[in-house]
Amino acid sequence: MSTMTMRVSDEDAAVVRKYAKFEGKTISDFIRNAVFERIEDQEDLTALRIAIAEDDGIRHTHEQVLSELEL
Repeated sequence: MSTMTMRVSDEDAAVVRKYAKFEGKTISDFIRNAVFERIEDQEDLTALRIAIAEDDGIRHTHEQVLSELEL
């Protein structure tokens, strides 16, 4: 397992410690979760941008979808 170091001001460190404690998490767990949530958000945004660029403008009603799925 790797160790990473992050430099923050004393004030920022206090905020992170308090927030992690409030969430019932270790600082490592809190920061790890925050980093991966940010990465996931960026991946979601990238996927959205691709979907918008590839949008052909065709839309289907709920009824059409349900009929196609035979529901």
